[in-house]
Amino acid sequence: MVREIKKGIEIFSEKALPAERGDVKYAKDLLDTLKANSDICVGMAANMIGVNKRIAAVSSGKSSFVLINPVITAHSEETYQASEGCLSLEGKRYAERYEWICVEYYDIKFKKQKQKFSGFTAQIIQHEMNHFDGKVI
Repeated sequence: MVREIKKGIEIFSEKALPAERGDVKYAKDLLDTLKANSDICVGMAANMIGVNKRIAAVSSGKSSFVLINPVITAHSEETYQASEGCLSLEGKRYAERYEWICVEYYDIKFKKQKQKFSGFTAQIIQHEMNHFDGKVI
């Protein structure tokens, strides 16, 4: 189900709660909403659709995937400054990002995964994970 995108900094004011198996329905909604906004969006955190859970959807190339309760377990020493926008916020902001990250997470079938991401995909994941912790880019 495509959900409305919530706007404003206040949607990031509370830390997101860990997702549970029953929250997979929100992951599906995130994917649908991301797909519906694919011309202007490459990532989305659940709090952007009004669900305060640690779930993110990411578009990487021609595929999209979900990370449930992601945790960065390792990252590069190298960082860079990125200029980023957000559907929930006006304008662009700068953020420091790692070149690559290793992430443990649950997939949409709630199976545990561990994967290394680099480049733009790593940047998207870091952006969405910041939203979980109430950090605005």
